Formats: sequence, structure tokens, C-alpha cells
Amino acid sequence: MIGDFAPKLVELTDRVLFGDVWERQQLSKRDRSLVTVTALIALNRPDQLRFHLNKALENGLKKEELIEVITHLAFYSGWPNAMSAIMIAKEVFSKA
Repeated sequence: MIGDFAPKLVELTDRVLFGDVWERQQLSKRDRSLVTVTALIALNRPDQLRFHLNKALENGLKKEELIEVITHLAFYSGWPNAMSAIMIAKEVFSKA
């Protein structure tokens, strides 16, 4: 998607982030997805959240668990962040 525009960023994403960090054994991919989705909701990063909600489903999280995470975070990361996240989740889950 951005390989022609920012090849080094793509290389680092593929090689370091997904090739190294996501492959470390200290956390399962399911746990990494849970932590990542939580951080993206708290930081209000909607574009990345779309991708990582799909990845979370691939890594074994259930839609109901992710909805519960968003509900829980409403009280810790702010109501507007949770409302934005739930709308993105609704969009993503309708396509899954």
C-alpha cells in the first residue's frame, strides 16, 4: 500500500515489527493483539485500529471480547475514544 512511497518504513514494519517483535515468545499473538488494540483505543488511532481489530480476530480474540475491551476502556481512556472505537469495531466486524 505504501511500499513505493516509503519502502524503508515498510521494510521495518515487516522485518522488525511483525518479523521480530510480534514473533517473540514472551507473549502470545493473542495477548499482543489485546495489548495493541487497547493502546490504539487509548491513543485514539482509528486507522491502525481497523487493521489490528482484524488481526486480533485472526489471533483468536472473539468479537465479544473486543467489544468488552472497548466498553472497559471507556472509563480509562475516555468516552469519546471508546465511542469512536466501537463504531470502528462495528464496521470491521460487519465485514469479518
